[in-house]
Amino acid sequence: MTLAPEKTERRVQLRFGEDWLTLCDLALLTPGRGVAALLPDGRQVALFLDRAGRLYAVDNRDPFGGAAVVSRGLTGTHEGRPYVASPLLKQRFDLLSGQCLDDETVRLATYEVRTA
Repeated sequence: MTLAPEKTERRVQLRFGEDWLTLCDLALLTPGRGVAALLPDGRQVALFLDRAGRLYAVDNRDPFGGAAVVSRGLTGTHEGRPYVASPLLKQRFDLLSGQCLDDETVRLATYEVRTA
């Protein structure tokens, strides 16, 4: 017997100013892997879905190297908190606060996300 992948009508939305901006279908996200989305103001956001189904959104621009690559980083946990390690120089960023775990003077912007 062949099982079809689960289909969902749930959409990932990001708070953008006073409104919620729909970014993609939740089914397009793979737990543990990031995806980049372009915002109307030209910034990029890195979206992550963890294995427990929680969503995170942070700035996609690596503050150390300047490239928009955070969405390609590896995810993990440190002291129970989720992080993404930049693929450039491997600095780790807390996905909840955006705080760099390797340099306390650096932080990524974080965004409120939800499914609807």
